Amino acid sequence: QVQLVESGGGLVQAGASLRLSCAASGGTSSTNAMAWFRHAPGKEREFVAAMTRSGSSTIYADSVKGRFIISRDNVKNTVYLQMNSLKPEDTAVYYCAAGPFWEARPNVRYPYWGQGTQVTVSS
Repeated sequence: QVQLVESGGGLVQAGASLRLSCAASGGTSSTNAMAWFRHAPGKEREFVAAMTRSGSSTIYADSVKGRFIISRDNVKNTVYLQMNSLKPEDTAVYYCAAGPFWEARPNVRYPYWGQGTQVTVSS
């Protein structure tokens, strides 16, 4: 029904920037809320950012506030994550998620997930 495809990951040095993209297909109401999570080896999955289609609800994890920016292109049904001032601790597999929620939330069970894209930040 809904398919999410991430892109834009890579290997960069500390202080660099990357822009991740997540293209959604097969739904609009099912992807009203879209989010980014990340998962580093040996650690629990961590919420990064989320926003609704209208942009009226947008939230960030404290660890990325002021550095990362989430945005959406509703014509393309694509969500982006602009990552600036990257740190080694940002290294993880980044996953796109979506759900039919009216509010952006970090602790809800998103039903749709992408395959993930690797982000590696060297010191």
